[in-house]
Amino acid sequence: VDVTLTVQRYNPEKKSKSTYQQLYELDVPDHYTVLDTLIKIREDLDPTLALRCSCRASVCGSCAVRVNGQATLACKTKLKAVLKNKSVSVEPVGNMPVIKDLIVDMQPFWDQLRAVEPYLQPQDPDPVMAERQASNDSMVHLTGVMNCIMCGACVSDCTALEVNPD
Repeated sequence: VDVTLTVQRYNPEKKSKSTYQQLYELDVPDHYTVLDTLIKIREDLDPTLALRCSCRASVCGSCAVRVNGQATLACKTKLKAVLKNKSVSVEPVGNMPVIKDLIVDMQPFWDQLRAVEPYLQPQDPDPVMAERQASNDSMVHLTGVMNCIMCGACVSDCTALEVNPD
């Protein structure tokens, strides 16, 4: 697939310290994900491109970015599926400070997460010999939440945080 990837860049060591768009033109196999393409750029075209990745299997969440303006995991996003006129834009996730290029400071995300009061609260005193048991209804309600991999994509696309980050 011939593709032009437009990547938002930011280098804190540059005097201007402003973001800019960099275009990369390359040909990649049909099965490539956005992450595969970014890694190919870093390995073959531009070793200065900074990005996070780890598992490449949609488990760790470290490769969260905005692709064509929407937060997603780069490792699970097929490049072919997001092509628009043979081009794709990639930016760091939103609502978090950019450290360099596609890498953001996740500390605000972790701080907000730690501030959340747990949904399930014990109603009885501490059990003496056994563990606490949650009702089936409570667990069914939490199934989707428990599948969260803490990638921060939801925070990235939250318009309320764009207005009031606190």
